[in-house]
Amino acid sequence: MAARSILAFSVLSVIATFVACGTDDPEGGDSPSGDGGSSSREDGAAVADATPDTSPGPEDAGADTASETPDAAWVGPDGGIAGAMNFFVTSRGKGSGGDFRANPSDADGLAGADAFCKSLAEAVSPVLGAKTWRAYLSTATVTARSRIGNGPWINAKGVVIATSTAILHDEGATNALSLETNLDEYGNQVSIMSPNVHDILTGATAAGGSAAAHCANWTSSATNTSGQVGHSNRNGGGAARTSWNSAHASAGCAEMGANSVRSGGGRGSIYCFAN
Repeated sequence: MAARSILAFSVLSVIATFVACGTDDPEGGDSPSGDGGSSSREDGAAVADATPDTSPGPEDAGADTASETPDAAWVGPDGGIAGAMNFFVTSRGKGSGGDFRANPSDADGLAGADAFCKSLAEAVSPVLGAKTWRAYLSTATVTARSRIGNGPWINAKGVVIATSTAILHDEGATNALSLETNLDEYGNQVSIMSPNVHDILTGATAAGGSAAAHCANWTSSATNTSGQVGHSNRNGGGAARTSWNSAHASAGCAEMGANSVRSGGGRGSIYCFAN
């Protein structure tokens, strides 16, 4: 009986000692400060302080994470080339002067020019490539105006350049074509300095009809034929220097040389429309 009493007393003494030393330290080690309770709270605070705070602060609320993307750049209202784009100047010529035929047996170059427009649009985006593109080119029997639909037309940056064929041809209201809005399929302005390539092949009159110069219905790359051009920047030389579609005739229809589509400020580019 006495032994059991001594054992119970020893157990109670051990428990009391354990409580006095503090039970908050899971490792059972001594607190550096000697205060078991306050030490464990300080340790807990230290752990919490070491944990990174990933919650957004007031200044981060509603932040646009896209703006923090490396190399991100705004080039249009859709965050890229506008999917609504249905007008552009080709960023280059087809490579055969004024001959736009897809096949040597073609009676004119219209189908080949249309395919050229489509290929450039497809290179930018499948959405744009899926549209039906028409080259703004007149022949002796087909007018550029009749080929492009009714509008409205929107450039690569989402700017409406004209809402109808009448406005496009400056009839009663001036269209919005200028150096800043007459853009290629990538949203770039047509260069007017080093190099100056503002002459755009059309074969058209100011009203969108058939001019006398059309590189033999866009089948010729000869030096002794010519094609009517417009000025993408609405400025330059010629009988109608501010005309976007009928400023003057080219020096020739060859790809290179003195009597070519490049002579005097061109590169063989054309206008492309979809509707």
